[in-house]
Amino acid sequence: MTAGIVSDLGFVEEMGRVRTFLNGWIDRVGPDLKPLLEWQFVEGSKYFRPLTIFGCYRAKFGGKNGADIPDAMIRSAAVLEMMHNMTLIVDDILDHSDERRGIPSLHAKFGQLPALMASGFIVAEGFEMSAEDPHDIRLFADLVKRLGVAECAQWRLRRQPLGVADWEAIAGEDTGSMFETCACLATRDDSLRKFGRLIGMVYHGCDDVGDVKGLEGLGGGGEEDLRDGILTLPASLAIQDRTICDMFCKPEPSLEELEQIKHAMIAQLPAADAHLDKLATDAKWQAQTQTSDPGVLVELVDYTRELSRR
Repeated sequence: MTAGIVSDLGFVEEMGRVRTFLNGWIDRVGPDLKPLLEWQFVEGSKYFRPLTIFGCYRAKFGGKNGADIPDAMIRSAAVLEMMHNMTLIVDDILDHSDERRGIPSLHAKFGQLPALMASGFIVAEGFEMSAEDPHDIRLFADLVKRLGVAECAQWRLRRQPLGVADWEAIAGEDTGSMFETCACLATRDDSLRKFGRLIGMVYHGCDDVGDVKGLEGLGGGGEEDLRDGILTLPASLAIQDRTICDMFCKPEPSLEELEQIKHAMIAQLPAADAHLDKLATDAKWQAQTQTSDPGVLVELVDYTRELSRR
C-alpha cells in the first residue's frame, strides 16, 4: 500500500534496510517464537511509521540528495515498527478480529496465549536493541505507557455522549503518540512533535472514515467499533443528534439501532472529511514552520489524507 509513496519520496533502499534488520532479528529467535514473528511481520506490512521517521529526518537534516539515513535511525525505525506490531496483536485480541491484512491474525493462527507472550517478547527485544541509546529508551518507554493509558481510556469512554474534541484527545494519544515518537526519534528533539501528533490524528481519522465507507460499500470493516460503541470521528459527529446519541449510549443497541447509527455516521462523512482536511492543513503548517525543507512532510500528509478516499 505504501510502495508508491516510498518510491516517490526516495526511501526504497532505507525501507529495505528496515526489512533486513527485522528479518535478521527474527532469524536469531528461538524455535518457539520464530514462527509467530515470521507470521506477524509479513511482507504485507505497510511500514508507514518508519516512512514517517525517514521523512522527518530528511526534513530536519537534508533534502532528497542530502543526509543519508544512518544505521542508528534504521534501528530506531525497526524498533518502532516492533512496538507498533505489539499494539496490533493486542488490538486483534481485544477486538476479536480473526483476520488482519487478509490473513489470520496472530491469535487466530497460534492461539491467544502464544500471541500475548509474543507481544511481550517483541517489546522486551525492542528495549534491549535500544539499550545503548537513552534517548530512544525514554521515547519508547513513554510511548508504551501512553498507549496503555489511551487504550484504557478509549475503552472506558465507550458509549458516552462525547464530541469531536473528545475524539481529538483520544486520537492524539492512541495514534498521535506513535507518530509523535516517530518525529522525535528522527529529529532527536521536540521540533516536530506537534507535526507527528497531527499526522497521527489524520491517520487515525482516515482509518475511521475508511471503516465507515467499508460498511457502506463493502459490507465489512468497522463493525467492531460500531458494536463496541467506540468514539470514532464519524460517530462523534453523528451522536450530536440526540436520537442517535441515545441509541449509541445504550449498553446493547439492537441490530436495527446499530443500522440507524451506521447510516447516521455515513451521513456525517463529508463533515468528517472536512475536519480531517483542517487537521492536515495544520500538520503542513507545522512542517513548513519547523523545517527548512518541508516538501517531504507535505507529501506525506497529502498521502495520508488520501487514505480515506481510496
